[in-house]
Amino acid sequence: MTPMVDVMLVLLIIFMVAAPLLQTGVQVELPEAKGTTLPQPKSDPLAVTVKANGDAFIGETQIKLEDMAAKLKAIAKNGYDEPIYVRGDKGVPYGVVMKVMSRINAGGFKKLSFVLDEEKGG
Repeated sequence: MTPMVDVMLVLLIIFMVAAPLLQTGVQVELPEAKGTTLPQPKSDPLAVTVKANGDAFIGETQIKLEDMAAKLKAIAKNGYDEPIYVRGDKGVPYGVVMKVMSRINAGGFKKLSFVLDEEKGG
């Protein structure tokens, strides 16, 4: 019985260490807001991230704004019906996020969602 407990404790430690590493995408400090949580997509969502310094990423690949629509069209599995999740650092100026969204919209994509952290406290 003791070896089984040891194995379980080791597995628990492995999962506790590995779980935070499973988060994909570029690390940003998301803004907080209250709202309803959307259901999780069945497959990996197509995420566009804007860092605090204004750099834009599709997944983990940095991209120029001029190339945003073309790259999204090339990798979207469901064409223009592909939902795109926009993750913007809370320190990014509003205008920069709007530029990114306008490039996505100009590419023909209409299903855009913002990713936020749940608001803490009152």
